[in-house]
Amino acid sequence: MLELRPNCECCDCDLPPDSAQARICSFECTFCATCTEQHLGGLCPNCGGELLVRPRRPVSKLASNPPSSERVYKPEGCAAR
Repeated sequence: MLELRPNCECCDCDLPPDSAQARICSFECTFCATCTEQHLGGLCPNCGGELLVRPRRPVSKLASNPPSSERVYKPEGCAAR
């Protein structure tokens, strides 16, 4: 199950579980659409993988399958590889 991390690793903006702006790689590194497009060129700066739209979990499933509350913030790593 996806962690649904709560923020962008680059700019630290909030990305709630229903956000259409969240992007993830196959390792679940999480970025916002703006950082993905303007700074990262669609590639994860951590692994080099493709950043894609993060699936949204149905609201009815959030209570029993909550999103992560752990924030990951690495502003120094916000450059494309």
